[in-house]
Amino acid sequence: VRTASPVLVAIDRQYWNAEGLDPEVVFFDSAPPIAVAVASGDLDFGVAGLSGGLYNLGSALRIIAASTREAPGFQLSAYLAAKGAFDKGLKSVRDFPGYSVAITQFGAPVHYDLVLLMAKYRFDAQAIRIVPLPSNPAQIAALTGSTVDAAIVPVSYALQAIDRGDIKLLGYVGDETPWQNGAAFTSARLADHRSATVEAFLRGYRKATRDYHDAFTGEDERRADGATAPAVIAILAKRLDQPPALVASGIQYVDAEARLDVEDVIRQIDWYRAQGLLKAEIDPALFIDKRYVRALPKS
Repeated sequence: VRTASPVLVAIDRQYWNAEGLDPEVVFFDSAPPIAVAVASGDLDFGVAGLSGGLYNLGSALRIIAASTREAPGFQLSAYLAAKGAFDKGLKSVRDFPGYSVAITQFGAPVHYDLVLLMAKYRFDAQAIRIVPLPSNPAQIAALTGSTVDAAIVPVSYALQAIDRGDIKLLGYVGDETPWQNGAAFTSARLADHRSATVEAFLRGYRKATRDYHDAFTGEDERRADGATAPAVIAILAKRLDQPPALVASGIQYVDAEARLDVEDVIRQIDWYRAQGLLKAEIDPALFIDKRYVRALPKS
């Protein structure tokens, strides 16, 4: 699992232990390898960004719940600039044409972030040089070393560098192009043959998504810290080994019931297929496992 915040809450509050599960958490620096590990059976569950790599394993995987969603007022993924590029005029995302932008890899969630931004502002695709790098830490290193001009990175990886002034924050993806960024998933084998385990996982997971949502989300589904926010921030700070103030500046949106924006996931699959990034056909009706998924109501 990646550093998806509800997972850390569930671990700390022993929600899965209460369901008879004994979780071992494994961290990765980017999303695609998590899907591979779950599909191969090395991991039972994954919580990570939706990616081309995950969709290419669609026949072996099943989405069972939502994770993070890019949403206005929340800070999941950030647009960042190298200090040198910022000083030369890269002051906002509208300035991306003419500069290099790092992503982890083609087909990763940050690639889709960039595509949505380019479509919104009608950027000429040839005017931006996309630089794939192997991990989120590698993107931060490239920014601080000014070997790339900009990047789109989950803000939790960038908080300390931003705080030091090594890189510049230009904005957040959720404010520009909201979309269903992450999901919880398992293997098709486990979904089909160990439904009791999947249901136990989801009961513990949804307790944590409710805790997380209620700590940071108001009635209008925008950021509004509640009475339980300090306790949840303390959990995340401990688990991520980061100062509470930095954690508080990088809060992500999670639906209280872990409901999935099914329509948006289907749109993503269609885009990856249109770009030739899917090696095989994927049936959304199977991939989005309706036995477990709670769908977000249609807008």
